[in-house]
Amino acid sequence: MKAFTALLLALPLALSSAAHAADYPAKPIRFVVPYTAGGTTDLVARTVGQKVSEKLGQPVVIDNRGGAGGNIGMDAVAKAAPDGYTIGFGAISTNALNPHIYKSMAFDPRKDFTAISLLGTSTIVLEVPAASPIKSVSDLVAAAKKSPGLPYATAGAGTSMNLAGVMFAQTTGTELTHVAYKGSGPLINDLLGNTVGVAFDNLPASLPQIQAGKLRALAVAGPSRSPSLPDVPTMAEAGLKGYALDPWFGVYGPANLPAPIVKALNQAFVEALALPEVKDKLVQAGFSPRGSSADELTKLTQSEYQRLGDVAKKAGMSAD
Repeated sequence: MKAFTALLLALPLALSSAAHAADYPAKPIRFVVPYTAGGTTDLVARTVGQKVSEKLGQPVVIDNRGGAGGNIGMDAVAKAAPDGYTIGFGAISTNALNPHIYKSMAFDPRKDFTAISLLGTSTIVLEVPAASPIKSVSDLVAAAKKSPGLPYATAGAGTSMNLAGVMFAQTTGTELTHVAYKGSGPLINDLLGNTVGVAFDNLPASLPQIQAGKLRALAVAGPSRSPSLPDVPTMAEAGLKGYALDPWFGVYGPANLPAPIVKALNQAFVEALALPEVKDKLVQAGFSPRGSSADELTKLTQSEYQRLGDVAKKAGMSAD
């Protein structure tokens, strides 16, 4: 009898959810980007979001909520109503690495989100000011061994760029000091002003200055060269055997997002990412767009959570 009563009580809620899903979307969708405007995630979100808006027939409003390595923005997504009107731009950092390096997390990326689709991968570039005497990865390794604690900058603690620096130190047997900025904008300004001498950054943010000859790219962190910088070697090609890091990004909603809404959002994002004008714009900026099934992103999140936990523990990474 109790089970039957519970079923009767749950039935109206289920019917209501199904009705809302059938009408979806009926109003603007908020797309939370957990980083400041002007960076890689902002470029991708606005480019893809515009096309998703056209496909769904409702505005996709970009909501930049930076801070705490992306945790503030993604926490807002985790706590939002599971109705499809708040989604988030998750990343390798927010949804796999951060729980291992922040002492306190307001959400669990394995339980508090519904995966929707991959967005693609970005390229991390190791760079120095154009006037720097460091002209190659081997020059940087030599400088780091000569001066233990050599500083390197990134767009934030706990980011994939921070991870790239940790992996560089581990692979080369050097000791580096991390200098965390609040976004790529101020980091690039200080590189251009020679306030900082070495940086790991997401390529789309730094590419214009590299192409203008104001910054020198030493290597890219991924397993293959970037189409945007075909003459710049990978870390492995530059002598760091086994080094490869491909930061990934994906769209997530709050936990318990109804399947019909997941399907609608997934289809819109996958189709938008496949459009030639979207692909061309993002590839030229140094981003590799790729949609996926929701299940693929779920499995990636789980496996990367485990893998990066091992890396962070070995390196003693901390963002606090």
